[in-house]
Amino acid sequence: MKKRKLLPPVRQWQVVIAVLLLIIVLGIGLWFYLQGKNVAILEPQGIVGQNEKKLILFTVLLSVIVVVPVYVMLGMFAWRYRDDNKKAKYKYTPDVDGNKWLEILWWGIPVVIIGILSVVTWASTHQLDPYKPLNSKVAPINVQVVALPWRWLFLYPDQHVATINELKIPAGTPVNFAITADAPMSAFWIPNLGTQTYAMTGMTAKLSLEADHAGTYRGENTNINGKGYADMTFKVTVVPTRKDFDTWAAGIPSDAKQQHLEWSEYETLAKQSTDEKVQYFSLHDVDLYNEVIAKYTSNGSVSATQTAYDNRGDD
Repeated sequence: MKKRKLLPPVRQWQVVIAVLLLIIVLGIGLWFYLQGKNVAILEPQGIVGQNEKKLILFTVLLSVIVVVPVYVMLGMFAWRYRDDNKKAKYKYTPDVDGNKWLEILWWGIPVVIIGILSVVTWASTHQLDPYKPLNSKVAPINVQVVALPWRWLFLYPDQHVATINELKIPAGTPVNFAITADAPMSAFWIPNLGTQTYAMTGMTAKLSLEADHAGTYRGENTNINGKGYADMTFKVTVVPTRKDFDTWAAGIPSDAKQQHLEWSEYETLAKQSTDEKVQYFSLHDVDLYNEVIAKYTSNGSVSATQTAYDNRGDD
């Protein structure tokens, strides 16, 4: 009988090279796959989004220091110490147990990385505090956001206008948001601009964002809250200048086709709907936002505790 020719033995260094090549190929493949695709969080259009992107990339790269060696060694150990490898050395090495240098290595590196991450997290948490107004010489605009089931209502109390399913803001101008909900808890997020913030009934959350460039972006609800969750998106239109924004806002009340928004009209809007149509309103009741919050308080008014919480970060 003809003796079958056995395959040459696989060396340990060959396994390491194979794993590294696989990681490199996957990385290059992912890079080519993302070309031409709009990954909003990786294409920030404002200062907050840019800082958050840097934080994400730094954290991922720091984690790679642990993740890559772990998976490389996993492949090496699985191959070297497999059951049918008769030539494997040191299958049983009781003397390695308690080796102080090895223990310093596999405990020290994670401790250092976690220490670095804790410092970065502490600093970035204060730097990117959503309640902290953006530092700018340009006067901000105020937008009150109400999450409805399942639409978004935007109130502009200073301009006396309101919109459904469209947020319109000027480029180069800070926007101070006050966010609440008249629906199951939602999450307000504009990936290109940064910072997801929860919208909860009876409460106000604050957020400050700024868009650097004119354009159209996507806003969404990232908290699953019912059958209309998937359709709870809105369009973010960033106009080039503050003058363009003021012209748009001034033109809404003069249009006879637009509706006037008061409490009675609001109650109709607050009913469950997945209508994605954009609507503009003339805001007659500038205290509408506080009235929405007051629905969920015991005495029908905004509590002193909530008022103090709302004012956090104003100084």
